[in-house]
Amino acid sequence: MKKESKYDINLAKLALKTHHFEFELGPDFFALFEEPLVEQGQLHADVELIKTERLITLNFHITGTVRLVCDRSLDEFDQPLDIQEQLLVRFGDENKELDDNVLQITPETQSLPLAQHLYDYIGLALPMKKLHPRFQNEEDENPDAETKLIFTTRDENEGPDDDEPADPRWAALKNLN
Repeated sequence: MKKESKYDINLAKLALKTHHFEFELGPDFFALFEEPLVEQGQLHADVELIKTERLITLNFHITGTVRLVCDRSLDEFDQPLDIQEQLLVRFGDENKELDDNVLQITPETQSLPLAQHLYDYIGLALPMKKLHPRFQNEEDENPDAETKLIFTTRDENEGPDDDEPADPRWAALKNLN
């Protein structure tokens, strides 16, 4: 990802209270990333930042659409997204990621870059199977398949044989009841 200050929050100037930020995520935003999952989209991100002495809580609400390619027909379509995420930032001795949604930064950190987090939240909200809306109401299963295939280790013509276990080591287990 290229360096971009437009999606950074200057922590040094923020007072200990709640702050609100808005970001427009369009073609310029997606151009920041090499090998993007999403190349086109128009999204709006509302970020609520709550700064306290020991912790910064960021609540993200991202809405809009992204342009995807259908896995079945290769047609492009707009996928609506409505994302709610939370990122916790605590102060510590070094800068590191403690968890997917927990970061640790030093008290001397001047700015918090949000571009990668915004992009990751968008990527996680994408459906695994990208289907054009005209295919989304179809059933996934084969309509000709009436039953499910079940694998067994005994012959279907034989009945259960409770008297003689297949392996003598299992005989002792039957007596545990």
